[in-house]
Amino acid sequence: MPEPPTLVRRGRLLRLGAAVAVLLAVAGYVAVQYVYGGKPDPRCTVVSGNGDGASYTFTAEQAQNAATVAAVGTSRGMPERAVTIALATALQESGLRNIRHGDRDSLGLFQQRPSQGWGDERQIMDPAYSAARFYAHLADVPGYSRLPLTVAAQRVQRSGYPQAYAKHEPDAVLLAAALTGRAPATLGCEGRPGTGPGGPAKVRAALVRDFGREVRPDAADGRTVSVPVPSTAATARDGAPQRGWELAHWAVAQSSALHIERVSYAGREWRAGDADEGGDRWRRAAEGGKDGAAGPGRGADEVRIVTGQ
Repeated sequence: MPEPPTLVRRGRLLRLGAAVAVLLAVAGYVAVQYVYGGKPDPRCTVVSGNGDGASYTFTAEQAQNAATVAAVGTSRGMPERAVTIALATALQESGLRNIRHGDRDSLGLFQQRPSQGWGDERQIMDPAYSAARFYAHLADVPGYSRLPLTVAAQRVQRSGYPQAYAKHEPDAVLLAAALTGRAPATLGCEGRPGTGPGGPAKVRAALVRDFGREVRPDAADGRTVSVPVPSTAATARDGAPQRGWELAHWAVAQSSALHIERVSYAGREWRAGDADEGGDRWRRAAEGGKDGAAGPGRGADEVRIVTGQ
């Protein structure tokens, strides 16, 4: 028995609508590929400084949050082990994404709950605040640096799945080594040059937000921020101050969010969009680099950050 005309027309309309939706999705994908050179989601890679081939690839959003978590920890005097614990916890709880949902009223990077006294929603959704709260609780755990990571994290989080933190420890170890500056030139990001808000003022504000007011960035020129590196800082593996590599890696991790195009430190230079297999995008800086780039002769007394605006 043939279908009624009304049903036939309805079926055609549904098929037409589905076809239009597919075409729009394809067009959107093609547009993103065209605008961003086939890389709609900038990626970052951290590699091991031990030469063992270990690496971890993640998104620009995750890198930005990881850099903030690490900076807040070191600015509070927390050791690298504490940063590792915090990063593994955030990887498990939120995937290092600042999310507005979770179990019951859980929010943010660490899935902290306003009803449990972690702060109000606005505070918890501030990554610097939520990281500071995590470290404050971790510091109250006796001997946390000697405990297994799962135990230390669980003492803070009181999770229903305490063993889940363990699978993130290898990636968190790589991230902490880079973001505390101990492993130099091990974090690279694709960046997204030419897009998004930025400028020296926003870079300086973000530095103070994450590291505190003891970091005193100066504007070297219209596009460059110069961050002094104290000579009293601990020494990284390449002999340069560890604090300098911490600041340099922080800037690379924030590159997409803050429109950072170039970071120079200790004779090395990273450039947005300078893709390199394996994620190691640090090059030897050319002597007399343009636009405020630091050449090898500048030494390790400052980190220079060149923005797109």
